Amino acid sequence: MLLAIDTSTAQVGLALYDGTQILSEMTWTTRQHHTTELAPALSGLLNRCGVSMDMVSALGVAVGPGSFTSLRVGLSLVKGIALARHIPVIGISTLDIIAAAQPVGKHASRLAVVIQAGRKRIAVGWYKCLKNEWQVQGPVRSGTVDELADEINSPTYVAGELTSDDRTRMARKRVNILLASPVYCIRRPSILAELAWARWQNNDVDDAASLAPVYLHVEGTPIL
Repeated sequence: MLLAIDTSTAQVGLALYDGTQILSEMTWTTRQHHTTELAPALSGLLNRCGVSMDMVSALGVAVGPGSFTSLRVGLSLVKGIALARHIPVIGISTLDIIAAAQPVGKHASRLAVVIQAGRKRIAVGWYKCLKNEWQVQGPVRSGTVDELADEINSPTYVAGELTSDDRTRMARKRVNILLASPVYCIRRPSILAELAWARWQNNDVDDAASLAPVYLHVEGTPIL
Protein backbone atom coordinates (compact mmCIF):
# COMPACT_ATOMS: atom_id res chain seq x y z
CA MET A 1 0.00 0.00 0.00
CA LEU A 2 1.18 3.52 -0.80
CA LEU A 3 0.49 6.65 1.23
CA ALA A 4 0.52 9.95 -0.69
CA ILE A 5 1.05 13.32 1.00
CA ASP A 6 0.84 16.78 -0.62
CA THR A 7 1.46 19.95 1.40
CA SER A 8 2.78 22.11 -1.45
CA THR A 9 0.46 25.08 -0.83
CA ALA A 10 -2.54 25.97 1.30
CA GLN A 11 -4.28 23.01 -0.31
CA VAL A 12 -3.32 19.81 1.53
CA GLY A 13 -4.04 16.27 0.39
CA LEU A 14 -3.72 12.67 1.63
CA ALA A 15 -4.52 9.40 -0.14
CA LEU A 16 -4.12 5.66 0.34
CA TYR A 17 -3.66 3.51 -2.77
CA ASP A 18 -3.14 -0.23 -3.12
CA GLY A 19 -2.52 -0.36 -6.85
CA THR A 20 -6.10 -1.39 -7.57
CA GLN A 21 -8.19 1.20 -5.82
CA ILE A 22 -8.01 4.41 -3.84
CA LEU A 23 -8.92 3.32 -0.33
CA SER A 24 -9.32 6.87 0.92
CA GLU A 25 -8.62 10.42 -0.17
CA MET A 26 -9.00 13.78 1.50
CA THR A 27 -8.15 17.38 0.66
CA TRP A 28 -8.63 20.58 2.60
CA THR A 29 -7.47 24.18 2.63
CA THR A 30 -5.46 25.31 5.62
CA ARG A 31 -4.60 28.77 6.88
CA GLN A 32 -0.88 28.13 7.40
CA HIS A 33 -1.64 25.43 9.96
CA HIS A 34 0.10 22.59 8.12
CA THR A 35 2.21 21.68 11.16
CA THR A 36 -0.72 21.22 13.53
CA GLU A 37 -3.23 19.77 11.07
CA LEU A 38 -1.27 17.21 9.04
CA ALA A 39 -0.50 14.52 11.62
CA PRO A 40 -4.05 14.42 13.12
CA ALA A 41 -5.54 14.30 9.60
CA LEU A 42 -3.29 11.39 8.67
CA SER A 43 -4.19 9.53 11.86
CA GLY A 44 -7.89 10.03 11.15
CA LEU A 45 -7.50 8.83 7.55
CA LEU A 46 -5.77 5.64 8.64
CA ASN A 47 -8.29 4.94 11.41
CA ARG A 48 -11.28 5.37 9.11
CA CYS A 49 -9.79 2.86 6.68
CA GLY A 50 -8.74 0.40 9.35
CA VAL A 51 -5.15 0.74 8.15
CA SER A 52 -2.00 0.97 10.26
CA MET A 53 1.35 2.37 9.21
CA ASP A 54 2.69 -1.19 9.29
CA MET A 55 0.57 -1.83 6.19
CA VAL A 56 2.13 1.07 4.25
CA SER A 57 4.98 -0.10 2.04
CA ALA A 58 5.81 3.10 0.13
CA LEU A 59 5.34 6.86 0.31
CA GLY A 60 4.58 9.39 -2.41
CA VAL A 61 5.13 13.07 -1.72
CA ALA A 62 4.69 16.30 -3.68
CA VAL A 63 8.05 18.07 -3.79
CA GLY A 64 7.04 21.44 -5.23
CA PRO A 65 7.23 24.06 -6.40
CA GLY A 66 5.28 25.38 -3.48
CA SER A 67 5.34 27.25 -0.21
CA PHE A 68 8.64 27.12 1.66
CA THR A 69 7.10 26.32 5.03
CA SER A 70 4.33 23.99 3.90
CA LEU A 71 6.63 21.89 1.70
CA ARG A 72 9.03 21.41 4.58
CA VAL A 73 6.21 20.15 6.79
CA GLY A 74 5.20 17.46 4.33
CA LEU A 75 8.75 16.46 3.40
CA SER A 76 9.80 16.25 7.04
CA LEU A 77 6.93 13.92 7.91
CA VAL A 78 7.52 11.70 4.88
CA LYS A 79 11.26 11.52 5.46
CA GLY A 80 10.75 10.66 9.11
CA ILE A 81 8.40 7.80 8.26
CA ALA A 82 10.57 6.50 5.42
CA LEU A 83 13.78 6.49 7.43
CA ALA A 84 12.19 5.05 10.56
CA ARG A 85 10.36 2.25 8.73
CA HIS A 86 12.89 1.69 5.95
CA ILE A 87 10.34 2.07 3.16
CA PRO A 88 10.84 3.76 -0.22
CA VAL A 89 9.77 7.31 -0.99
CA ILE A 90 8.93 8.77 -4.38
CA GLY A 91 8.92 12.53 -4.96
CA ILE A 92 6.52 13.91 -7.57
CA SER A 93 6.39 17.41 -9.05
CA THR A 94 3.45 19.40 -7.72
CA LEU A 95 2.67 20.69 -11.21
CA ASP A 96 2.78 17.17 -12.68
CA ILE A 97 -0.08 16.21 -10.36
CA ILE A 98 -2.31 18.89 -11.87
CA ALA A 99 -1.17 18.16 -15.41
CA ALA A 100 -1.96 14.46 -15.09
CA ALA A 101 -5.62 15.30 -14.39
CA GLN A 102 -6.15 17.25 -17.61
CA PRO A 103 -7.66 15.84 -20.84
CA VAL A 104 -5.03 15.43 -23.53
CA GLY A 105 -4.97 16.82 -27.02
CA LYS A 106 -8.69 17.14 -27.67
CA HIS A 107 -8.90 20.90 -28.05
CA ALA A 108 -5.34 22.09 -27.36
CA SER A 109 -1.83 20.73 -27.58
CA ARG A 110 -0.42 23.06 -24.89
CA LEU A 111 -1.11 23.25 -21.17
CA ALA A 112 -0.16 25.89 -18.61
CA VAL A 113 -0.29 24.70 -15.00
CA VAL A 114 -0.56 27.44 -12.40
CA ILE A 115 -0.08 27.71 -8.66
CA GLN A 116 -0.23 30.84 -6.54
CA ALA A 117 3.20 32.25 -5.73
CA GLY A 118 2.30 35.15 -3.43
CA ARG A 119 2.73 38.89 -4.03
CA LYS A 120 0.01 38.66 -6.72
CA ARG A 121 2.26 36.41 -8.76
CA ILE A 122 1.83 32.90 -10.10
CA ALA A 123 4.19 30.05 -10.88
CA VAL A 124 3.64 28.51 -14.31
CA GLY A 125 4.75 25.17 -15.71
CA TRP A 126 4.35 24.53 -19.45
CA TYR A 127 3.38 21.16 -20.91
CA LYS A 128 2.92 19.80 -24.41
CA CYS A 129 0.79 16.87 -25.52
CA LEU A 130 3.23 14.20 -26.73
CA LYS A 131 2.45 10.49 -27.11
CA ASN A 132 -1.02 11.09 -25.68
CA GLU A 133 0.22 12.54 -22.40
CA TRP A 134 1.27 15.92 -21.03
CA GLN A 135 5.03 16.24 -20.95
CA VAL A 136 6.78 19.13 -19.22
CA GLN A 137 8.50 21.72 -21.41
CA GLY A 138 11.23 23.78 -19.78
CA PRO A 139 11.62 25.16 -16.26
CA VAL A 140 8.92 26.62 -14.03
CA ARG A 141 8.59 30.39 -14.37
CA SER A 142 6.97 33.10 -12.28
CA GLY A 143 4.91 36.06 -13.44
CA THR A 144 1.47 37.61 -13.31
CA VAL A 145 -1.83 36.39 -14.67
CA ASP A 146 -1.82 39.18 -17.25
CA GLU A 147 1.66 38.21 -18.41
CA LEU A 148 0.54 34.61 -18.84
CA ALA A 149 -2.55 35.69 -20.78
CA ASP A 150 -0.44 37.86 -23.09
CA GLU A 151 1.90 34.95 -23.76
CA ILE A 152 -0.87 32.64 -24.98
CA ASN A 153 -1.40 33.00 -28.72
CA SER A 154 -2.69 29.52 -29.63
CA PRO A 155 -5.31 27.22 -28.01
CA THR A 156 -3.99 26.42 -24.55
CA TYR A 157 -5.46 24.73 -21.49
CA VAL A 158 -4.90 26.63 -18.25
CA ALA A 159 -5.36 24.70 -15.02
CA GLY A 160 -4.40 24.94 -11.37
CA GLU A 161 -4.80 27.43 -8.55
CA LEU A 162 -6.87 30.17 -10.17
CA THR A 163 -8.79 32.69 -8.10
CA SER A 164 -12.12 34.08 -9.33
CA ASP A 165 -10.29 37.26 -10.33
CA ASP A 166 -7.67 35.22 -12.20
CA ARG A 167 -10.42 33.45 -14.13
CA THR A 168 -12.08 36.72 -15.05
CA ARG A 169 -8.83 38.21 -16.30
CA MET A 170 -7.88 35.09 -18.26
CA ALA A 171 -11.34 34.83 -19.82
CA ARG A 172 -10.75 38.11 -21.63
CA LYS A 173 -8.64 36.09 -24.08
CA ARG A 174 -11.22 33.32 -24.33
CA VAL A 175 -10.43 32.69 -28.01
CA ASN A 176 -7.17 30.93 -27.10
CA ILE A 177 -7.46 30.27 -23.36
CA LEU A 178 -9.35 27.13 -22.34
CA LEU A 179 -9.89 27.39 -18.59
CA ALA A 180 -10.07 24.02 -16.88
CA SER A 181 -13.07 23.34 -14.69
CA PRO A 182 -12.42 23.95 -10.98
CA VAL A 183 -12.97 20.20 -10.55
CA TYR A 184 -9.80 19.54 -12.57
CA CYS A 185 -7.83 22.31 -10.89
CA ILE A 186 -7.68 20.65 -7.48
CA ARG A 187 -4.48 18.72 -6.87
CA ARG A 188 -5.85 15.26 -6.26
CA PRO A 189 -3.68 13.26 -3.85
CA SER A 190 -5.04 10.13 -5.55
CA ILE A 191 -3.29 11.22 -8.75
CA LEU A 192 -0.10 11.82 -6.78
CA ALA A 193 -0.50 8.28 -5.41
CA GLU A 194 -0.96 6.78 -8.87
CA LEU A 195 2.07 8.60 -10.29
CA ALA A 196 4.20 7.53 -7.34
CA TRP A 197 2.91 3.94 -7.57
CA ALA A 198 3.95 3.68 -11.23
CA ARG A 199 7.48 4.79 -10.39
CA TRP A 200 7.65 2.48 -7.40
CA GLN A 201 6.68 -0.51 -9.55
CA ASN A 202 9.56 0.39 -11.86
CA ASN A 203 11.91 0.60 -8.87
CA ASP A 204 12.37 4.30 -9.59
CA VAL A 205 12.53 5.65 -6.05
CA ASP A 206 14.29 8.55 -4.35
CA ASP A 207 16.79 8.64 -1.52
CA ALA A 208 14.81 9.78 1.50
CA ALA A 209 17.76 11.49 3.15
CA SER A 210 18.62 13.66 0.14
CA LEU A 211 15.14 14.32 -1.26
CA ALA A 212 14.66 18.09 -1.25
CA PRO A 213 11.70 20.40 -1.92
CA VAL A 214 11.70 22.58 -5.03
CA TYR A 215 11.36 26.30 -4.42
CA LEU A 216 10.96 29.15 -6.86
CA HIS A 217 13.40 32.02 -6.67
CA VAL A 218 13.51 35.53 -8.04
CA GLU A 219 16.96 37.12 -7.94
CA GLY A 220 18.04 34.59 -5.32
CA THR A 221 15.10 35.18 -2.99
CA PRO A 222 12.36 32.57 -2.51
CA ILE A 223 9.01 33.91 -3.68
CA LEU A 224 6.99 31.09 -2.15
